[in-house]
Amino acid sequence: MALKIRLSRGGAKKRPFYSIVVADGRNPRDGRFIEKIGTYNPMLKKEDANRLILKTERASHWLKLGAQPTDRVTLFLSDAGLVKQPARRDTPKKSAPKAKAQERAKALEAAAAAAAAAPAAAEGEAQA
Repeated sequence: MALKIRLSRGGAKKRPFYSIVVADGRNPRDGRFIEKIGTYNPMLKKEDANRLILKTERASHWLKLGAQPTDRVTLFLSDAGLVKQPARRDTPKKSAPKAKAQERAKALEAAAAAAAAAPAAAEGEAQA
């Protein structure tokens, strides 16, 4: 049995509320679970203490038994100090500007630098 620590969605339409549960990986997202170990309410502000409630001793117990947390739950557990912080991925190369856009940006930067240097050079000649 592959155990997962994951979010189970509840709440109304456009008002999500998640339970952090330990479940068999073959069960559906909102289906049968083994134990509820916390809650997550994304509608609350990040500073609110009730945004994330986690039973850390139960979470560490299930991690020792081999339960695999999902990506979002891994972030929660790393904030609690139970697992190592996952490596954040950089933005993909696909989203970078294309060659022509990069050339235009370099040309704009060069023009701005030249415009900034021209008044300074004119002031230097005027003083001489």
